[in-house]
Amino acid sequence: MRRLNRKKTLNLMKELDAFPKVPESYVQTSASGGTVSLIAFTTMAFLTIMEFMVYRDTWMKYEYEVDKDFTSKLRINIDITVAMKCQYVGADVLDLAETMVASADGLAYEPVIFELSPQQREWQRMLQLIQSRLQEEHSLQDVIFKSAFRSASTALPPREDNSLQPPDACRIHGHLYVNKVAGNFHITVGKAIPHPRGHAHLAALVSHEAYNFSHRIDHLSFGELIPGIINPLDGTEKIASDHNQMFQYFITVVPTKLHTYEISAETHQFSVTERERVINHAAGSHGVSGIFMKYDISSLMVTVTEEHMPFWQFLVRLCGIIGGIFSTTGILHGIGRFIVEIICCRFRLGSYKSISVPLPDGYINNHLPLTTDNEDLSAT
Repeated sequence: MRRLNRKKTLNLMKELDAFPKVPESYVQTSASGGTVSLIAFTTMAFLTIMEFMVYRDTWMKYEYEVDKDFTSKLRINIDITVAMKCQYVGADVLDLAETMVASADGLAYEPVIFELSPQQREWQRMLQLIQSRLQEEHSLQDVIFKSAFRSASTALPPREDNSLQPPDACRIHGHLYVNKVAGNFHITVGKAIPHPRGHAHLAALVSHEAYNFSHRIDHLSFGELIPGIINPLDGTEKIASDHNQMFQYFITVVPTKLHTYEISAETHQFSVTERERVINHAAGSHGVSGIFMKYDISSLMVTVTEEHMPFWQFLVRLCGIIGGIFSTTGILHGIGRFIVEIICCRFRLGSYKSISVPLPDGYINNHLPLTTDNEDLSAT
């Protein structure tokens, strides 16, 4: 009884077979079929390798939403060198929401030499080259995001030469915490002093000939400090052509959440517009000499997530490649054979020519081949 049920089950499974087997004696091979098969297998191998490379790669997904966090503080990371002595310059932030000077205790003033050493100059040249490529190829930013914490440090390397030249510049570096509202970070002549009605600097004690706001921005970022991330102003260098020169940077800061396979951090991206002009009150160009960075916080927040192709999707795409190539090459091979057979049949039919031969009884024979000898025909 069990054997009978087993045979019925096997017969049922045979009837459901969607892949019937053709006996080998019925299969006919050809040189053209072998050539097409070789091309198909080569194409499948190449596309499979390419698909595997796509599967191993990742991409960045951008999502946008309204930033609802207004109570937290915004961190500003600063590393700027000004071609003036430290006792002549002062840096602070004017919070436009509270119209008061934010605390600048997190900044350090370090006397340095403004001229870079050969190694530092090479570092700056490479950083400027990367900046120019980022402006042309925006997709390179995704590569920087994915390689954060793994790439080399973007900080200015220390001097390798022991120069005896006295310091002629001031490096202002550190970080500040400000409210998440529009503000103005600036470096100008004189130290900032508290004032109940606004904002003031002790500029009267500095000689006008000492004004020189040539500067180099080695680093400027907002939010959490992430090694390997290159910001738009990193490596910027400006040389003042006049003592009374104002450099302005208008910055739009976008809160950003970065989630990759390497890091998960909350940082900020920003775009910047630059402007510089000479202060000349007689010509109507009013203002104060210095470096002014006016920033504004965007109301949108960007979430950048590194994604990877699922394994099941890779299998589906791989099956599509193999099955599609088999079907396509089979169809093309069949069409090619059909065209060749039609051409060959016409050639064979054209090799025979109908001629008229008189017969003794008055009938005409029109079915002699073209290859018949004319001498034999005349003899008959």
